[in-house]
Amino acid sequence: MHLRIHGFLAFVLGICITVWVCMFVSDAQQHNLRTSFQRDTDKIARDTSVRLQTYFDTLLSIKGMYAVRNGNVSRAEFNHYVHELRLAERYPGFQAIQFVRVVPAAQLPAFAAGVRADTSLLAEGYPQFALHPAAVRDPHYIIEYNEPMVGNESAFGLDLAALPPHKRALEMGRDSNLIIATERITLVQDASGQPGFVARAPVYRNGPVDTVEQRRAALIGFVAIVFRVNNLMREVIDSPMLAHMSIQIHDGGYLRDDTPLPATIDTLMYDSAGKIGSGARALPLPGLTTQATFNVGERRWLVRFQGHAGTRYSSGDLRIGLIAAAGTLISALIAMLLVASQRNSALAGQLRRDIAEREKTEAALVQTQHGLERSLDELAAQKANAELAHRDLTLVLATLKQAQANLITSEKMASLGALVAGIAHELNTPIGNSLLTATALSDMVAEFDRKLADGGVKKSALDAHLHDARTACAIIASSLSRAAELITSFKQVAVDQTSGQRRRFLLAGVVGDVLATFAAQLRRANCEVVVEVPEQLEFDSYPGSVSQVLSNLINNAMLHAFEGRNSGMIRLRAVAQGNGQAQIEFSDDGVGMSARTLHQIFDPFFTTKMGQGGSGLGMNIVYNIVTGVLHGIIAIQSEPGQGTTVTLVLPLVAPVRDGDEGEGPGAGQGLRRAALTQP
Repeated sequence: MHLRIHGFLAFVLGICITVWVCMFVSDAQQHNLRTSFQRDTDKIARDTSVRLQTYFDTLLSIKGMYAVRNGNVSRAEFNHYVHELRLAERYPGFQAIQFVRVVPAAQLPAFAAGVRADTSLLAEGYPQFALHPAAVRDPHYIIEYNEPMVGNESAFGLDLAALPPHKRALEMGRDSNLIIATERITLVQDASGQPGFVARAPVYRNGPVDTVEQRRAALIGFVAIVFRVNNLMREVIDSPMLAHMSIQIHDGGYLRDDTPLPATIDTLMYDSAGKIGSGARALPLPGLTTQATFNVGERRWLVRFQGHAGTRYSSGDLRIGLIAAAGTLISALIAMLLVASQRNSALAGQLRRDIAEREKTEAALVQTQHGLERSLDELAAQKANAELAHRDLTLVLATLKQAQANLITSEKMASLGALVAGIAHELNTPIGNSLLTATALSDMVAEFDRKLADGGVKKSALDAHLHDARTACAIIASSLSRAAELITSFKQVAVDQTSGQRRRFLLAGVVGDVLATFAAQLRRANCEVVVEVPEQLEFDSYPGSVSQVLSNLINNAMLHAFEGRNSGMIRLRAVAQGNGQAQIEFSDDGVGMSARTLHQIFDPFFTTKMGQGGSGLGMNIVYNIVTGVLHGIIAIQSEPGQGTTVTLVLPLVAPVRDGDEGEGPGAGQGLRRAALTQP
């Protein structure tokens, strides 16, 4: 009974610990879900704002064309300008681009006749042009230019003054000189009834437009972009993302209105769940609901995001269930082990009694003593053989380490050789330019001597000769300066990598020198490099080792990251962390790595390019330099198709080491590896 109580208490304690672990894991899972969901919604909100701003910038560019021409833009010019924008190819979210003319009632017949007789695009003009809907009002706001015309014929000649939502937006834009969007409308050219809206910018005659009265007097018309919201959001949002979240957009009214419009079916602009008003929607996960507000042409758009359970936003119930099951099983095993241990204690007393009885058998054991001594002699001989084998293995290990050090040295020299080839290629251009310009300058001097010998030189010829000479000298000086910069950068990188000396240096300068030596390779690979390194970030460390790390990372990216692609981008970012350390991030947007490759990336002689230029020592050298020479840590994050990010955390002042001259990238082999983190 006593044994069972102890086992029961151990089981209860284990269950309590399991419950705490499950609650902790659940909280961490919910935090990760909310973080991932917020990151996705922020991206969609940012993409939507950027795309709308792009369209509005296009609207302002058309308005600028009217300002340059003082409002006198023909139908053919408008058509040509819109055609050159190629919006249908670049930004297919719009329905049409229009120009709305302000026409006083007295000028209406003449305006209609002028449109019908306009043959700048069609030889027959527009004999069927008619204003609609027909009504008496002053002034009229008539759609005069309409691109593309195909599919938007019903909007041609539409009098917007007869439509209250359009009229209010037009008057607000006229008085404010701002881009004004309409409320949710059904486009006259869209038979499907999908929600749409129109954004318009006023066009004035040249002159002062500082007051409302001046704007009303100078108003010519409006340039407009017509949108179908479904097409616009289909352009902005990645289709796979809609399998994991639903998005609703409601029109909340104009910003100048104090009270936002309530979210109803009449204000619904977009619903990613399907047909608007269908109500087909999956239940959101708890905590995965958020809202955002956009300013779209002085109207507030209310955007609601809801995340749904699936592969992207998994609730983690299975993981928690497994933890609970494992904790329960372990608790039961511990309880059973405790009971078994106490039972063993009871058996120990029985064993002691058995020993007393076995002492009676000592006489028999003495007879076997001689046999045991012979066995001990044999064991001693085997031990001697094992020690001899151990010495042999030690010698082999030392040989292998020496071979590895030689290979690493060869790898560094090969890298330096590649830099020499790249610099030689880069120097061809400035030196060739200098030689060509010097030759041309020599010819100009000879021509000038000939003219001088023939009887004098005119002032104009002298001025032209001096101008050409100054230009040639500037070209030669610029080219030779570029060549000197390249040679200086190469000399600094070469001296640092070969000498291994410690000194104070600015990280931005080392990065600039390394990138200068790789300029030719990066240009041939069509690889863009974005550098975000503070100019005053200073290290007291080993610049040669830092250069070697950056060189190996750039080589590795160009060899592996952009395979099968004709371009790529490398981003190099550094920031001081305030604790005597700095973090350096080297990332690319390449093909990424599989989990198996990521696990073996630091192993010596491991490469996915065996026989194709890869030695398998590049990342092993990087690891050894970072952890051994620079006394930092390194971590890699990568997924297939998602690029690779290498994060280095280095001390701004490297610890002093013995024998700086003799220590190389092989140091630190015995240090524990930094953890590899997969996102």
